[in-house]
Amino acid sequence: MIKIKIVSRQQQRYVQLLTAAKLPQLVITEDPDQATVLLADPPLIATSLNNYPHLQWLQSTYAGIDTLIKPQLRQDYQLTNIRGIFGPLIAEYVIGHILNYQRHFCRYTFQQQQQQWQPIRYQSMATKTMVIVGTGTIGQHLAKVAAAFGCHIIGVNRSGISASCDFNHTYAISDLDSALTQADYVVSILPATSQTDDLFDQHHLKHCKNALFFNVGRGNSVNETDLVNALEQHYLQHAFLDVFKHEPLATDHPFWHHPQITITPHIAAESFPEQVFTVFKDNYLRFTQQRELMYAIDFKRGY
Repeated sequence: MIKIKIVSRQQQRYVQLLTAAKLPQLVITEDPDQATVLLADPPLIATSLNNYPHLQWLQSTYAGIDTLIKPQLRQDYQLTNIRGIFGPLIAEYVIGHILNYQRHFCRYTFQQQQQQWQPIRYQSMATKTMVIVGTGTIGQHLAKVAAAFGCHIIGVNRSGISASCDFNHTYAISDLDSALTQADYVVSILPATSQTDDLFDQHHLKHCKNALFFNVGRGNSVNETDLVNALEQHYLQHAFLDVFKHEPLATDHPFWHHPQITITPHIAAESFPEQVFTVFKDNYLRFTQQRELMYAIDFKRGY
C-alpha cells in the first residue's frame, strides 16, 4: 500500500476527492512516520519535512515551491508542482486590471453614486506592447489572450528563444532592458530563484517609460524601494502587486497607502482542489508504475 498524508488548507476537499477516486493501493494516513507521499501546500509543510522519514514524493498544490527549495531543507525526495491550470487565471487578473485602469470603471462607479454624467477619455489595449518576463505555460497563455486584444507581445526568458508563436519577439534575460524600453505593460511571472532576486531594481526599471507594472510571479523579484522610486520618477505609471517579499504584507508597509500601487493578497491564481487533483491523479498513477513524474522540480535550478 502507498500511504499519503494531506497537509493543506483545503484538506477536507482533498480527502473527499481521494476517497471518491478510489486510486489503487492508496491509503490516507495522518501519521507522518508512515507517509511515503505528501499532497501539500508548500508553506504548511516546509518546516516539518524532517518529520517524514519515509517520504518519497511530494506533490505541491501550488505552482510556487520556493519555500521547499531553500538550501537548508532536505532534497532526498521527488518534488512536483502544479502547471497548466494557472494561465487563464493570471490572464484574467492582468487583463482585468488593465481594462479597469484604462477604461476608468471604478471612476464611473463613483460617478454613478454621485449621479454624475462625465465621460473620460480612455485608451485601448490595441497596439500597446506587453512585455512578459517568464514565458512558461502561464506566460504563453497570457500572450495568447493579450494578442487577441491587439497587443504586441514581447517575451523575456533565459535563452531568448521564443516559447510560442504568440510572442512577436523574445529577448534573453540578459537583454531585459531592451525589452523594457518598449513596454506599455510589464508582467513578471518569474519563479523565486537566486537569479531573480531583486531583478526589477532601479538599474532595470529606469528603462521603462511610464509603463503599467504587474508582479504575479514571486515577490523576491522586485526591489521594493526601487519600485517606489520608479513610480515617483515616472518610469512606471502604476504597479499592480499580488506577491511580496514578506507575506502577509506588514500593516505599516508603505505600499498600502501609495496612490500608484494596487495590492491584492496573493489571489491572482488560486489552486482549486479539483484542478490540482487532476494533476495529482495522473502523477500518482505514474508513481505506482515507477514512471517519470510530470512537472518535476530540479532542486538545483529551483524550478
